[in-house]
Amino acid sequence: MSFVGHFNQLPIDALECRARDASAAEASAALAKRDPGLADLAALLSPAAPLEPLARRAHQLTQQRFGKVIRLFAPLYLSNECVNNCQYCGFSRDNPILRVTLSVDEVVREAKALAGQGFRNILLVAGEHPKFVSSGYLADCVAALRDSVPSISLEIGPMETEEYKPLVEAGSEGLVVYQETYDRDIYADMHTSGPKRNFDWRIETPERAHAAGFRRLGIGALFRLGDWRRETLCLAAHAQYLLRHCWKSQLTLSLPRLRPCAGEFEPLTDFDDRALVQAICALRLFLPDVGIVLSTREPAGLRDRLIPLGVTMMSAGSHTEPGGYTGAGQDNLHYTKRGRIQELAEDASEWAATGQFDIADEREPSAVAATVTRLGYEPVWKDWDAAILTN
Repeated sequence: MSFVGHFNQLPIDALECRARDASAAEASAALAKRDPGLADLAALLSPAAPLEPLARRAHQLTQQRFGKVIRLFAPLYLSNECVNNCQYCGFSRDNPILRVTLSVDEVVREAKALAGQGFRNILLVAGEHPKFVSSGYLADCVAALRDSVPSISLEIGPMETEEYKPLVEAGSEGLVVYQETYDRDIYADMHTSGPKRNFDWRIETPERAHAAGFRRLGIGALFRLGDWRRETLCLAAHAQYLLRHCWKSQLTLSLPRLRPCAGEFEPLTDFDDRALVQAICALRLFLPDVGIVLSTREPAGLRDRLIPLGVTMMSAGSHTEPGGYTGAGQDNLHYTKRGRIQELAEDASEWAATGQFDIADEREPSAVAATVTRLGYEPVWKDWDAAILTN
């Protein structure tokens, strides 16, 4: 049985009620457990949960399991072409934006710029558009980078297992796929056209990626679409399932919050800073050995305060537009509206491709690394090399 079957059997409504109504005594009892279950996680997400003791316990567990290190990475956007209409995404097909797909040489140029800033861990990101972002193109990008970038992960449109295998063989080691929302009704409302409309196909992606041989898997929900407590519970259940059934791969979780983007989508629900802290800390207690990722969607001050509370991996100096680090791709920009290419103005050479969303932490990577050090942690730029597997 895949996670879809397991997910359909989960008592999510009952767990969500407990997350809203658990008493302080129930939350304190959950906090004291060494091996909390989903019902305990729900209590830890309740308004009655004691936040300071929860944060202290999360801090202790994170240092015990991961030490005082923060793994740093950067996203490298290959393309903002997309065939999906997702109401919350700047790359949505119908949005009138400037688009481009970088050539392999331009991708190498961007990666060299990131390497010059210290990065040895890069996440290649692309919209879902088979015409521009094929498996062959992605494999070529990975192969061109693998000798200079030890750790390459992908955040791309879902594929079949057999399509993923050449990407693993080319040198990619990780795959990131966010379900966006685990609420089927909201998911249907948010994804109005394109292959991303298939909820089940997307939710089973990590299992296909594991079968293809990726050694790292990343999952997450996009917060401020559905109820944050329900989303956290579903994300935790998904992670728990993957730890049991995809045990050959390391797992990370992300809790990104919606940011302003093209299309001007407004959040559907609230998920404030306190709730983010509570969710991260509760997840750390429920999943003590899972990495937790924090992106530049969050402002600098909040990111600094979250470092001791369960975070193990952070992006830095991010750009969410193709060519953002070097200006690559400007010669091939085109403007699309409702999926159709429109004529560009004469001064288009001064423009840049549209980003997926606005970042909040605009510090240089060196500044982020310096802050990590100042807080008593070690910034880790590289923790993997293919030579480890060489006999």
